[in-house]
Amino acid sequence: MKNTNLSAPLPRLRLLSSLLLLALPALANATPEGDAPSPVQQVRVSASLIPLGVADSANQGTVTARQLENRPLLRTGELLEAVPGLIVTQHAGDGKANQYFARGFNLDHGTDFRTTVMGMPVNLPTNAHGQGYSDLNFLIPELVGTIAYKKGTYYAEEGDFSVAGAAAFDYVRQMEQGLLSVEAGQNRFKRVLVADSAERAGGTLLYALERAGQDGPWETPEDYKRINGVLSYSWRRGDDEVRVTAMGMHSSWTSTDQVPRRALDAGLIGRYGTLAPTDGGETSRYSLSGEWSRQFGNGGARVNAYFIKSRLDLFSDFTYALDDPGHGDQFHQAESRRILGLNAERTWRHGLGPFASETALGVQLREDRLDPVGLYLSEERRRLSTVREDEVSERSGALYLSNSTAWTPWLRTVAGLRSDRYAFDVRSDTPANSGKVDAGITSPKFTTIFTLGKHAEVYLNWGRGFHSNDARGVTGSVDPRTGLAVDADGVAIERATPLVRGTGKEAGLRLAGLVPGMQTTIAAWRLDLDSELIFIGDAGTTEAGRPSRRHGIELANFYTPARDWIIDANLAWSHARFRDSDPAGAFIPGSISRTASLGVSGAAGPWSGGLRLRYFGPRALVEDDSVRSPSSALLNMKLGYRVTPRLKLTLEVLNLLDRRVSDIDYYYESQLPGEPAPVADIHTHPGEMRTLRAGLAWRF
Repeated sequence: MKNTNLSAPLPRLRLLSSLLLLALPALANATPEGDAPSPVQQVRVSASLIPLGVADSANQGTVTARQLENRPLLRTGELLEAVPGLIVTQHAGDGKANQYFARGFNLDHGTDFRTTVMGMPVNLPTNAHGQGYSDLNFLIPELVGTIAYKKGTYYAEEGDFSVAGAAAFDYVRQMEQGLLSVEAGQNRFKRVLVADSAERAGGTLLYALERAGQDGPWETPEDYKRINGVLSYSWRRGDDEVRVTAMGMHSSWTSTDQVPRRALDAGLIGRYGTLAPTDGGETSRYSLSGEWSRQFGNGGARVNAYFIKSRLDLFSDFTYALDDPGHGDQFHQAESRRILGLNAERTWRHGLGPFASETALGVQLREDRLDPVGLYLSEERRRLSTVREDEVSERSGALYLSNSTAWTPWLRTVAGLRSDRYAFDVRSDTPANSGKVDAGITSPKFTTIFTLGKHAEVYLNWGRGFHSNDARGVTGSVDPRTGLAVDADGVAIERATPLVRGTGKEAGLRLAGLVPGMQTTIAAWRLDLDSELIFIGDAGTTEAGRPSRRHGIELANFYTPARDWIIDANLAWSHARFRDSDPAGAFIPGSISRTASLGVSGAAGPWSGGLRLRYFGPRALVEDDSVRSPSSALLNMKLGYRVTPRLKLTLEVLNLLDRRVSDIDYYYESQLPGEPAPVADIHTHPGEMRTLRAGLAWRF
């Protein structure tokens, strides 16, 4: 791919964003000449029942705190399973980012699903472990006010990592009552949370402090420890609203990673045993963010800026004695990162001739500095040697423009255009892998929406999106272990494509109000990804990829039959294949094909609770589909009893039916100590056994 010069565009983006911010007050008072028709109506979404005329696709929705209140959770990251069709698992310790599946993707730790928290990005590019790494363990579920989700490539405001979809978490600004929650359960699970808000100096001060930990069912205790805190101050002055937030999280753990089936079958280890008892890690995340918004007579404006400092140390051993029978195959992935970013958007409601219209102009700037990011060989967490160590600077800037116009009472269009520019700068301890690469990509979007009476809306979506590749893969040209321009299999090492394009299409239907309190959406979609190379953090080299096509159908139902009762039922089917001809086969390993979920939650008198069934379908583990991962079904329950108006007792039963299932399966070669040669085998991470947890929550 021909590289373009970013030295000019990025300064122009910075200048344009500065001018935009300076111009906001003036733009606030700008109105088109003449009398504009009635503006596009603004509707504040307060539940998953999105009113017709608001959403831009069938798969767009909002999850509220009310829906999350009675949702049983094994892990914090499972909050994302509130997004229909999305599955969250884990193949290592609880302190590591989860594994995500959606729309025919094994998303690894977040490569093609974008998450944000209070406007701050969670996905980490050029991560020590995996591109787009999304660790959500710093979330405090009791503070989540909404989760706004969308899927596909059709939204101008969504950029890197959003090919499969995006979810935005927002915290509440104040709490009706303070909360002291104490939880305990099997496997030494414990969690304490204190949170409250108070009026101070004309604004609202919100704070929360969480301490959690557990050992899990593992034969080697996980010794997971997490401390997490939030301090936020918000205020409103006239039409201006401001919020400043500080967050901090630190955790450490010992990990039981996936293990080979043959070791389990031979009785070398038990179901919850490990072959690498010193695997695990330590991570931290600290952030300071500020956001400002203002509503004008003809629209609104919002700006948020953030600074994030994070660190990750991860020790893993997936192959045991394959590379180094003497010391073992443990490796250490480490990074120290600083992120600085700014998002700004101005919207106008105006007339487009005789038609009601709304236009949004936005700018997004971000810089990641890693000093350093490294891969090292280790033994029992003791560093033996350096495979590679790099200092990386990755800068990005984006401009987007979106317009929504109501042409008739039954026809609305949304057109968008997004332009992204990237600058990768890698200073490697292997000079041949150093370099600077500039790249850019333009992503058009278009949606047509037909309103069929007061109960139905039809959506036709088309758009292009992208994800960025690891900067080290973009500039790398030799294997850091050998210094050769070929990998261990003799395949020439190629530099990864900096920005990988995806093209999506979708037809959807939303039905609302045919049955009071019920909304149904159905979407048929297709997504094509260009051929790309990806960087493998576990090896420090690039790996060839192939062009792919995914298509599928999603059905989501949300029903409130009575006050305080919610029923949701979701089905998703997808078909994922490589598009080229290769004797290895056309199946995409790990790609999800079928998911389903059914949830019921409600309250009656002093009792409340929720019951959730999740089905995770089978998956091909190799390209010719000769090895597959079995399906799994889990039933979780949460029950609550209000002892007094301020005191509530809760009980969670996770994996209620005590099913022996896998959280995740992989198929690759490993070698156990004493084995004469590598063996290709399924490597599995078992789902946890039935687990009981009890809690006491006091409102003050």
